[in-house]
Amino acid sequence: MRKMLAAVVSHVFSGATQKPAMRGLLASLNFSNDATCDIKKCDLYRLEEGPPTSTVLTREEALKYYRTMQVIRRMELKSDQMYKQKFIRGFCHLCDGQEACCVGLEAGINPTDHVITSYRAHGLCYTRGLSVKSILAELTGRRGGCAKGKGGSMHMYGKHFYGGNGIVGAQGQVAEAYNISALWKLPCVFICENNRYGMGTAVERAAASTDYHKRGNFIPGLRVNGMDILSVREATKFAADHCRSGKGPILMELQTYRYHGHSMSDPGVSYRSREEVHNMRSKSDPIMLLRERMINNNLSNVEELKEIDADVRKEVEEAAQFAITDPEPTLDELAHHLYYRNSPFEVRGTNKWIKYMSVS
Repeated sequence: MRKMLAAVVSHVFSGATQKPAMRGLLASLNFSNDATCDIKKCDLYRLEEGPPTSTVLTREEALKYYRTMQVIRRMELKSDQMYKQKFIRGFCHLCDGQEACCVGLEAGINPTDHVITSYRAHGLCYTRGLSVKSILAELTGRRGGCAKGKGGSMHMYGKHFYGGNGIVGAQGQVAEAYNISALWKLPCVFICENNRYGMGTAVERAAASTDYHKRGNFIPGLRVNGMDILSVREATKFAADHCRSGKGPILMELQTYRYHGHSMSDPGVSYRSREEVHNMRSKSDPIMLLRERMINNNLSNVEELKEIDADVRKEVEEAAQFAITDPEPTLDELAHHLYYRNSPFEVRGTNKWIKYMSVS
């Protein structure tokens, strides 16, 4: 039946007039529906067993993951460009290189689960359902931004997403959170995105022990290959199931890498060599690894992935154009959204004779 359908479609749409979409349809008839993929074993702490070392990747999942990671990569590169053009001001922390973390995390949880994060969160904003337009518009401080242009890079929010906070938990605060979550057996998955540098300090120079997955002490931990989306997905599923079964919190360390510096004021090459960054890009890039896995397992081909790339570039360019042309919030909106579902009330400005109205 499959061969017959391919023959009929090929006959109808053959010739020079064949459109790219039709060529894609013909090619898809010959792709595999899924593939079984081996993944790196996680390092375990206070756990008798961990995530599986192989998993099934469907063609539908692969295409979705690939496109999502490409959107995040292009969005971050465009943000870098817009910052240098002074359309984006203030703090801006980019996550290109860490795409497997945010996409893999989302693939391993439910849309109704709650996610709290610190900065370097543009990718998580997108995987949680915010559009590229709303993210870039927030970066440029426009009304169409996800926080109405008032939050910027470090203060973005969405449904079930309380993220982009400007503070990273200090060690004492983290220890207190570990303690109370273990004491009350709270269903929390703590995640350390270990991109190997704290600002400009290598982890080996800052920590006597770099086994961050053991830092929970009395909390079980996993150390995961954060450059492989399937490793992150399966580890996240394992961690989420651990919490949902009533076993309390768990800690995941995702070993990843950021290509840009800590922030836009950091060129990222004074404390690490260009060769190091190049080696990570050429050997461990998360998008490259997924692309190779898809092609080698006949889940896609180069031509189809190039079409996705072109579509992503167009989407990001259109979003960027919106982000620089959408109007900024007006002055009288300065005090809006101070509270959720509150009746309007007056707010005094910096000048005691100027009053603003806060509207939910």
